[in-house]
Amino acid sequence: MAKLVFGMNQSLDGYVDHMAFGPSPTLFRHFIEEAQGQAGSVYGRRMYEVMRYWDDDHPEWDAAERAFAAAWRKQPKWVVSRSLNSVGPNAKLLKDDLEGAIRKLKAEHEGEIEVAGPCLAQTLTELGLIDEYRIYLHPVVLGHGKPYFAGPRSPLRLIGYDRMDEDVIRLTYVPA
Repeated sequence: MAKLVFGMNQSLDGYVDHMAFGPSPTLFRHFIEEAQGQAGSVYGRRMYEVMRYWDDDHPEWDAAERAFAAAWRKQPKWVVSRSLNSVGPNAKLLKDDLEGAIRKLKAEHEGEIEVAGPCLAQTLTELGLIDEYRIYLHPVVLGHGKPYFAGPRSPLRLIGYDRMDEDVIRLTYVPA
């Protein structure tokens, strides 16, 4: 059975914003390795549209960006959306019965399935479907934006912490 994992970069004050800060080369290599090993990813519409960037090659990319794009393209993707009518390569649209669809994905796959996007993560949290939360805590204060947790949730239990590079710590939590 697969484990559903929600992990994102987060500012010290709790916000996620890929345009305000990003991973160091060391952390980006970590994300490449994660993408290579994942059983797939579940996206909300907005996050999927951001990630579609990796569908097309860009001449300015370095080797790490090409490696991430290859890993992202290879893995299966499930996109939760009522407004989209189609999705890109290696992706499947989930429109109805989100809880049933995600339970089926977890039952049919092994390994980790990434959850991408705080709004989708909140919905899956409310359904009791997320198994693990990974906060990549950056030394940045944004003061506004989209919070990592899009709403209240029951208590979590810290099961691990790792220094990812000289400035970023990964905190790993599970539902208590």
